[in-house]
Amino acid sequence: MKNVTRPTSPGAFDPDAAAQPGSGVFGLPHTEDEAGIILVPLPFEATTSYRGGTAHGPGAIRAASAQVDLFDHQFGHVYRGGIFMQDEDARVHAWSEAARRLAAPIIQRGGAGPDDEDDVRRVNDAGGAVNAYTLGTVQAILKAGKTPGLVGGDHSTPLGAIQACAEHVSAGNPRPAAPAESGLGILHVDAHMDLRPAFEGFAWSHASIMFNVLERLPQVTCLVQVGIRDFAAGELDYVRSHKERVHTHFDLDWARRLDGGESFASLCLEALAPLPQCVYVSFDIDALDPTLCPHTGTPVPGGLSFNQASVLLETLSKSGRTVVGFDLVEVAPGPEGEPEWDANVGARVLYKLCGVTREGET
Repeated sequence: MKNVTRPTSPGAFDPDAAAQPGSGVFGLPHTEDEAGIILVPLPFEATTSYRGGTAHGPGAIRAASAQVDLFDHQFGHVYRGGIFMQDEDARVHAWSEAARRLAAPIIQRGGAGPDDEDDVRRVNDAGGAVNAYTLGTVQAILKAGKTPGLVGGDHSTPLGAIQACAEHVSAGNPRPAAPAESGLGILHVDAHMDLRPAFEGFAWSHASIMFNVLERLPQVTCLVQVGIRDFAAGELDYVRSHKERVHTHFDLDWARRLDGGESFASLCLEALAPLPQCVYVSFDIDALDPTLCPHTGTPVPGGLSFNQASVLLETLSKSGRTVVGFDLVEVAPGPEGEPEWDANVGARVLYKLCGVTREGET
């Protein structure tokens, strides 16, 4: 595969050459000041309830990104708007490791009991610290007129990013301008609804991200969920009781409709229709067929193909909506010695997400 070479002199940048050691994400030469898209790594996974590894996702994706060709068949010269990935913050690693040590035995017992109150509080405090860190970081990116992209970590990590984007939209700041009263819509691509309140006792659980968004962020006026195939009855009740705000599309229903002759493109158009002008994309890698992400924390049979996910994002881009931010979460690299397939796929999904912002459009 080819990628880019860090330029050694003005005009030396070659997007078709091989990535060089020391280059940035996707082998790009951009500084943070030059880039239109700023990626924020969040190596945090305190409450992952099946198996871990997502804390290693940001680093693995960054390494695998050197193999991504820079001209995209759908989005063209994505890199031209500039993409920069910040360094991982040591504090986030420390919060994750400390909280995971406390949460793991609680998860193994099936959830918190009366004797776990202090440990649960400390895990929640760590999640709250991550939320505050992400909120402040993304607020600064938006203030600078750039597009934030969070790279997790588990799916608890984007709450602060979504809050920052929701507040940004409500203040009437997005580019191009859009009515603030229409609020922020979320395109949530996932195998799970993530609508469980305080799952296993943890307020900031990876299984509670969209519940927390809907309950805490009134600026989020619409949630569209695609790829859903694993959920609890209580989550389904929540969707049914919030049908004006939440629009859930089940993987099996789409499979039936495709078998009946409907086109995938028409399903995408139908799903995206309720979204307002300003959109945040939250992409959990387990939305994909698990052959594409075998080491993710909670894999589920079924799911989108890579091409279907790409068409969904392309449909969003062509709709003319403004993507004000995005996240990619739950990418977990396999054990040492195995091929880095999960990160390889994750890096390509990340580049598509950069493309849907249209920052690199020329």
